Amino acid sequence: MQLGGQRSSGNVEDRRGIGVGGGLGIGTIVIAVVAYFLGIDPSIVLDTASQMQQSSPQQQAPRDPNKPKDEGQVFVEKVLGSTEDVWKQLMPRYREPGLVLFTSAVRSACGTGQSAMGPFYCPNDQKVYIDLAFYRDLRDRFKAPGDFAQAYVIAHEVGHHVQNQLGVMEKLNAMQGRVSKTQLNQAQVRIELQADCYAGVWAHHAGNAKLLDPGDVEEGLTAAAAIGDDRIQKQTQGTVVPESFTHGSSAQRVRWFRRGMESGRAQDCDTLNASSL
Repeated sequence: MQLGGQRSSGNVEDRRGIGVGGGLGIGTIVIAVVAYFLGIDPSIVLDTASQMQQSSPQQQAPRDPNKPKDEGQVFVEKVLGSTEDVWKQLMPRYREPGLVLFTSAVRSACGTGQSAMGPFYCPNDQKVYIDLAFYRDLRDRFKAPGDFAQAYVIAHEVGHHVQNQLGVMEKLNAMQGRVSKTQLNQAQVRIELQADCYAGVWAHHAGNAKLLDPGDVEEGLTAAAAIGDDRIQKQTQGTVVPESFTHGSSAQRVRWFRRGMESGRAQDCDTLNASSL
């Protein structure tokens, strides 16, 4: 990506090195529920929280605010700045999200988040949370290297922020307890595919702004395919269970990311009412 001339967002908060002590409290339960809605197995959160309760890690000193920003933070600030520029053009009343960098664990308005969850968006405080170690997993575990693949992750989470402003997340939460788990999973897939499409919309405009290098689009498509439910289930459990999908198959994620990228129009991302995904 060509981010040299891209302005940096002022909405990035660096909490790396700030430990989170304690254990399995109500905050962790809340974020486990949020994790479920965002397509993450809540047991990951609860199991990790239990381990934290047993180990009680010591709190580390926060990073020196006067220390020069590292490459990872600069990259995140510029990508977030690009998403802000795009969505302000597309949504006149767009409110910028915050983004928090953390290591291992972090406290949010949704409770305590864990690195094992991967990047997540908390609608309660309208912030994206990411441990930059996830980018190593994206490269090594999911075989999706490249800076644009990393940018796609941020753009996807910002897509959830767009949904939150449009009331989509609220509608999903209202379904809890009223529909079966399978129906809830199906609704969640549509939510995640829409966030993929919104990430594609951002990519379209980033390309028009000359931020993309040759091969960047392919990196984004590779990342979208790498984290499809079918591919992850095949890798982790050896079998694919479509009714348990929460993010969509690799083909679906690629299809909707590509749709947003080719059109650049948010209105073309209506996965909620699409007859087929």
